[in-house]
Amino acid sequence: MSAPDRPSGIKGSPSHATDLPRARIHTVVIGAGIVGACTALALLRDGHQVTILEPGAPGGEQAASYGNGCWLSPMSVIPPATPGLWKKVPGFLADPLGPLAIRWSYFPRVLPWLARYLASGWTEARVARTAVALRALLRDAPAAHAALAEAAGVGRLIERRGLMYVYPSRAEFAAEAMAWRIRRQVGIEWLELSAEELHQREPGLDRRYGFAALVEEGGHCRDPGAYVAALVALAEAEGATRVAARATGFRIEAGRLRAVLTEQGEIAADRAVISAGARSRALAAAAGDRLPLESERGYHAMIEDPGAGPRTPMMPSDGKMSITWTDRGLRCAGQVEIAGIEAAPNWKRAAILRDHLLRSFPGLPRDLPAERVKFWMGHRPSMPDGLPCIGPASATPDVIHAFGHGHVGLVAAPRTARLVAQLLAGRPPEIDAAAFSAARFG
Repeated sequence: MSAPDRPSGIKGSPSHATDLPRARIHTVVIGAGIVGACTALALLRDGHQVTILEPGAPGGEQAASYGNGCWLSPMSVIPPATPGLWKKVPGFLADPLGPLAIRWSYFPRVLPWLARYLASGWTEARVARTAVALRALLRDAPAAHAALAEAAGVGRLIERRGLMYVYPSRAEFAAEAMAWRIRRQVGIEWLELSAEELHQREPGLDRRYGFAALVEEGGHCRDPGAYVAALVALAEAEGATRVAARATGFRIEAGRLRAVLTEQGEIAADRAVISAGARSRALAAAAGDRLPLESERGYHAMIEDPGAGPRTPMMPSDGKMSITWTDRGLRCAGQVEIAGIEAAPNWKRAAILRDHLLRSFPGLPRDLPAERVKFWMGHRPSMPDGLPCIGPASATPDVIHAFGHGHVGLVAAPRTARLVAQLLAGRPPEIDAAAFSAARFG
């Protein structure tokens, strides 16, 4: 891209003092997580002039994209809330270390969100509707990520060897019959493995596990942080400008976007995309939509140079966590903690993940020095109904929402990005996007 085509940047900033002419639509992508990175690339290839607005390092430890479970799981179509979950709420409050916990101090604030969360999965029919929408968003995601990674020069980071759910026995698998029934209804297939077949594939897995479901269409990313950094670098190489600043709002005049506001001044813009993860709520409000976005705080524990682990990424049913090899070590990720964005981490939750990992693979070393075990906590941006917000803002169609993906941000990013580009161009979206509209919250 020639210099005169580059965006003018922050008004008043010494390094962007001249307001250069813009030959194309200038779009500011707010956030450089996995959704923002994929969106920037999709818009560049659709002819936009792109500025990426992100205060932190792309793929850095501050981002959910750094520490997620690494899974590219087109089968993640079941929302977190399912029928009967309401009966467990007292336990969520009583047990601060359970797989889903709500801090007492935060409970009054999160109560409206929690009511919607429980209602969204009140019946099997509601869960099935969510699954239909998510299946359309997630289908073929591993192939899409493989293509993006190859273009960014990091093709080896995407592996497509399936994903495995392991259970102590078929009885525990049968106890989740509704979820698997709905998965089959939306076109997901799997192989069922007996105890003998499972341990032939996974000789290091503890013998207490005697049944597994292998979803062969799944994949995983060996280093999500490095992958996001590579995608942002590719976007910059293709002409995007990255500005290290935090967005604070918008200047909208007569229903049209004129500028994105930042802590350092304005960036003149024709369009904007809100993809700031768990910090998108205030920006959505500035664009006319008060949305029930909440942080589902997740943790991971990682063992460097473990010497043992799974051949296929897996999720033990009694731990509700993913176990995945990464370039940095063996990562186990999971847990849901409702405590807001500002509360300090509870590292006991990460220690629970570490201990479950050690129980799952007896060959892992027990006397691990502290420097070989890494803990992390991040914020899943979650809507109460398990569906992201993708679509135009109420105040102006020049601003597009692209956040709230909860547990499916990594896998959903490529199609989300294409939907954003299609919506901004006025083209029919490749899937029905009505289910993701902010208007569903009134």
